[in-house]
Amino acid sequence: MSEVAVTAPLPGTALDRLAAVHRVRVRPPGPPLAGAELAAFVGGAEACICLLADRVGAEVFSACPRLRVVANYAVGVNNIDLVAAGRAGVVVTNTPDVLTEATADLTWALILAVSRRVLEGDRMVRQGRFEGWRPDLLLGPGLQGKTLVVVGLGRIGTAVACRGVAFGMRVVAYTRSRAAAPPGVECELAGDLDAVLPRADVLTLHCPLTPETRGLIDARRLGLLPPGAILVNTSRGEVVDESALVAALEAGRLSGAGLDVYEREPAVHPGLVGRDDVVLLPHLGSATRETRAAMADLTVDNVLAVLAGRPPLTPVALSPCRPGET
Repeated sequence: MSEVAVTAPLPGTALDRLAAVHRVRVRPPGPPLAGAELAAFVGGAEACICLLADRVGAEVFSACPRLRVVANYAVGVNNIDLVAAGRAGVVVTNTPDVLTEATADLTWALILAVSRRVLEGDRMVRQGRFEGWRPDLLLGPGLQGKTLVVVGLGRIGTAVACRGVAFGMRVVAYTRSRAAAPPGVECELAGDLDAVLPRADVLTLHCPLTPETRGLIDARRLGLLPPGAILVNTSRGEVVDESALVAALEAGRLSGAGLDVYEREPAVHPGLVGRDDVVLLPHLGSATRETRAAMADLTVDNVLAVLAGRPPLTPVALSPCRPGET
C-alpha cells in the first residue's frame, strides 16, 4: 500500500477507488500549491495528483525522493518542470482525449456568444432596457461563409474545426506539422500564421503553452486580423498578450473576444472586465460533470498503473536535460 497526495478533491468516485487500495491524503479546497509548500504537502508520498494551477517545480522532486508519479488533472503540463521530473525518474501523466468534446463545445459557445452578442442581450432584458424588437438591435457578424482560423490542429483544434464546417464556415488550420488534415476534417492547412491571420473572421486558439507560443498573439499579429474579427482563447492565457488585445478592442478593430483562460490567471486584465464586447469565463473548458469525472478516472488509473509497476495509460514525454545541457 502506497501513499498518494491529492492537492484538491476531485469529482466522481475515482478517489474512492484509489483509497480502496492505497492511503490517500486529499487537501481541502484552497489556493494552488507551489514550491516548498507543495513539497511539504507531498512529503513521503509515492504519488501526487495535482491540478493545473499547482506549480510542480524542481524543489518538489528534490525534496520528495519517494515520489514515483505526478498525475496532472489536466491535458497541459506547463505547470510541471518536466526536465526535473526526467532527472528524478518520476513519471508524469495527463488527461488527453476525455475533455476534447467538452472544450470544443465551449469554444463554440464563446464564438456564438460573442458574434450574436448573447450576454449583452441577456443584460438588456434583465435590466429592463428591452423596449421591443428593432431591426438594428444588437446586430453582430454572421458566421456562414466566413473563415475560421484554428491555431493548433490537435484533438481539440480538430473537433473545433469539424464544428466550423458544420456551421458553414471555411476552415483554415495553422499547424507546424506537414501531415495531411485528419480524416473527415474539411480544412485548409497552413504553415505560415502571419499569412492566414488577414483571412481570420474568427481566430480560435488551441495550441499548448511553450516558449514558442507564449505571447504568440501580440500587438503585431492582432494588427494582421481583418477589421471586425473575433478572437477566442480556450487554450492557455499566456498565448495572448492581453494588453495588446485591450488596445485592439479599444481601437474598434475587433468585433469582440471570448476568453476562458487568462495571461495571469486567475487575475484578468482590468481593461477586459468592463467591456460589453468581451465574454469572460472562469476556465470552464472541460466543465461538464461527465468530463470532469472522466478526467478523475484517467488520473487515478494512471496512478494505479504506475504504483502497480505497470506502464501509465497516458504518459507525458520527459526530457532528461535542457537543450545544451548534459
